[in-house]
Amino acid sequence: MLIVEDIQALRAQIKTWRRAGETIAFVPTMGNLHDGHVALVKRAQELGSKVVASIFVNPTQFDRKEDLAAYPRTLTEDCQHLQAVGTDMVFTPTPTLMYPGGGLATRVEVPGISQLLEGASRPGHFTGVSTVVCKLFNLVQPDVAVFGEKDFQQLMLIRQMVRDLDMDIEIVGLPTVREADGLAMSSRNGYLTVEERKIAPAFNRILREVVDALHKGRQDYPPLQAEAMKSLELQGFRPDYVEIRRVSDLLPPEDGKEALVVLGSAWLGKARLIDNIPLKD
Repeated sequence: MLIVEDIQALRAQIKTWRRAGETIAFVPTMGNLHDGHVALVKRAQELGSKVVASIFVNPTQFDRKEDLAAYPRTLTEDCQHLQAVGTDMVFTPTPTLMYPGGGLATRVEVPGISQLLEGASRPGHFTGVSTVVCKLFNLVQPDVAVFGEKDFQQLMLIRQMVRDLDMDIEIVGLPTVREADGLAMSSRNGYLTVEERKIAPAFNRILREVVDALHKGRQDYPPLQAEAMKSLELQGFRPDYVEIRRVSDLLPPEDGKEALVVLGSAWLGKARLIDNIPLKD
């Protein structure tokens, strides 16, 4: 497995593969890898003949400096995991490389969807996401990129950006990878204490109760959301939001016939958990 730290080496290898007729699948990560990330790499291997992963803790998508400082950096272990599953190349840029001079004059924004839900709770977060992903796409030039559906809003944002900017990249979503007790795998789960980890699966269970109520025909969305928020509080969470939204644009449902997704975010101790459950027909 190649480990590449600079742009020139990255581009040289990509050009070599292109000349050989290889197709490139890309998995961008912020490191501290878990089995969910491994699943992304394995899916990428099905879609391209060469797989590139990136490990970069992107400072511009953190809305709190203390969160950025506390985010675990486990580069050596991450590279070992990626090598074990057959990743072809890992791109490990530094903040100085990605943001020369401490920042960029150019930003990529996706209005509308960036201001909803996670965007409302974390101002500036999605501008940081779209800017860094756009830059990584420009560097790696992949044919396909794979993202987890746990970050449902982020996946929608990236798809919108790719459409709007006419990027010739297929965006593939991978269903959320979960622990045996239903908790969505996340690097932030490492912030949970032993006792909090026992409570954490209730987050997904309460969202599923909302889904069950919708399947049974309830359409009183605001009261249903409020009930879920109260249930989370009773379990010891500090809920940020529980929302029933349209899959198409993440706006509130209108006629009761749209495809829906239930999304939620809640704090448990130092960990901010997010999850979502799309409704099946």
